[in-house]
Amino acid sequence: MDVSERVPEEACGILAGRLKGELYQAKCVFPTTNLLHSATRYRIDPVEQLAVFNQMDAQGLELVGIYHSHPNGPDSPSPTDIAEAYYPEAAYLIWFRKGGEWACTAHVIGKTAVYQINIQLLESPD
Repeated sequence: MDVSERVPEEACGILAGRLKGELYQAKCVFPTTNLLHSATRYRIDPVEQLAVFNQMDAQGLELVGIYHSHPNGPDSPSPTDIAEAYYPEAAYLIWFRKGGEWACTAHVIGKTAVYQINIQLLESPD
């Protein structure tokens, strides 16, 4: 996934894999179209989202995350991100620029709380 390809708009996509307790293991990354073509908001194309969910079902995978970029910061969910977080079981990853390089934070967004979680990138998750 190369979120820089979508600049100046926010990139977005879906992570599929396995939930093992508090461990989110992403096995597949599905980049999607940002229907809003905005630098400050995203909306995943629902046709693409349905196609991804069908692929996930066919492969026996679960929704483990939704990502999007903040090309101009910040590194945390915006009030809009929180209000539009419709999948509380998913981790929400935000890509942002830090010193000219892209970095990523991950968050769980529930109905009553938002908290950051640790992420670790693996070459081949089990």
